[in-house]
Amino acid sequence: MILDPLPPAFFPPSAPTPFSRADFPADFHFGAATAAYQIEGAWQAQGKGPSIWDDFTRRPGRIRHDEHARVATDFFHRYEADLDLAQGLGLTDFRFSAAWARVLPAGTGPVNSRGLDFYDRLVDACLERDLRPWLTVYHWDLPAALQARGGWANRDIVGWLADYAQLLARHLGDRVQHWTVLNEPMVFVGAGHLLGVHAPGRRHLGAFLAAAHHAALAQAEGGRALRAALPAGAQVGTTFSCSYLTPHRPGNAYDEAATRRADALLNRFFVEPALGLGYPTQEMPALRWLLERYQRPGDEARLAFDFDFWGIQNYTREVVKFSPFLPLQWAALVPAKRRNVPYTDMGWEVYPESIYLMLKQFAAYPNAPRLVLTESGAAFPDTLRQGRVADPARRAYLQAALGQALRARREGIRVDGHFAWTLTDNFEWAEGYGPRFGLIHVDYETQQRTVKDSGRWYRDFLGGRVAATRPGVAAEQLMG
Repeated sequence: MILDPLPPAFFPPSAPTPFSRADFPADFHFGAATAAYQIEGAWQAQGKGPSIWDDFTRRPGRIRHDEHARVATDFFHRYEADLDLAQGLGLTDFRFSAAWARVLPAGTGPVNSRGLDFYDRLVDACLERDLRPWLTVYHWDLPAALQARGGWANRDIVGWLADYAQLLARHLGDRVQHWTVLNEPMVFVGAGHLLGVHAPGRRHLGAFLAAAHHAALAQAEGGRALRAALPAGAQVGTTFSCSYLTPHRPGNAYDEAATRRADALLNRFFVEPALGLGYPTQEMPALRWLLERYQRPGDEARLAFDFDFWGIQNYTREVVKFSPFLPLQWAALVPAKRRNVPYTDMGWEVYPESIYLMLKQFAAYPNAPRLVLTESGAAFPDTLRQGRVADPARRAYLQAALGQALRARREGIRVDGHFAWTLTDNFEWAEGYGPRFGLIHVDYETQQRTVKDSGRWYRDFLGGRVAATRPGVAAEQLMG
């Protein structure tokens, strides 16, 4: 079966196709996003301390096939060659994170100058290739030494994070103009402290609530620390994971209410405190009561911070149904595999229109800052044959994602950039090396890089040589 044109989720009637690079402003940010733990490797090199993910991956059964990122894609040693590839794709920006334990092996205290020097070299290498560096302060790899002191469940982490952010800003702020405080706080507090599927592997409601509140405080305090240390004109933001949510049975009161509760927790929990609106717990009184146990006088004011931009990170939509087995939220997500819809290797529904819908939702807040699509991508099976990776499904998804960003811009939403997740295939957290998101294929045995067809298309699009159209994709290429 050939789906041609693609399903409405790819290009709804109002989506702008065809379109070209010329339809975006000249200063639009076209980049790729990465994370230190997923690519750097060199886990003990040059004085680096262990992180919670170094510890977590040593626990049998936690990661698919018991894989780890001690080498990953060896970006620590190969960063110049990888940045050459990024430049060759025509990217204008490169988003990366600094590994906290590489800079501060104990999380606080003495600086590891060799670790900080690596990020000095990385920033300079970006600028030499006309790639604007975007630095994420925290992308999930907490130093193990801080976890031993309670980690995100310890309120002291608000100060630890702020001090770390200020250290980076003072050292790199003369060259890095774009900063993000946290990467997807709901993911690292939820998956790491409630579900237990990510580091540090806790499954405890109290730990989750404490970590969530402390992350919301750290989001704002980190922003203030950066702004105090950075030169005028530097841009300070943070990023949010989000998914467009729809009820399993539209019109059903229970599913509709469950969807509203899920939206408050998954999409709004860290946004609204930053705007000074407090936590969105109106429909979850028990959650509000539980959170109050971790709050102190003056916290609500400290949660607010006027960010220069929000990073929106969207991969799919979710369908929500009422569940009597999940207290507080009373809601469950219906897996894509059970809904007879196309899905990726991550089990996520192929639904790029979620990008536009979430940009629209975030832009609707009064006083919302400008938006940047700081992550968007899809994992599909890849096969390297005779030096080529044909990946039409990923190419189609990339075109659709750009189209949704352009659609939002044409409706007056301030969307200033698109960062593909990700530059190269990498270690995908609990999923190990199975799912591949990269524009560039990595042979993990040899570390050989091969630009995929999707990357070649993106290069030609950014160079003004091709336009985005409605490509046909075989149905089996859209199913995980």
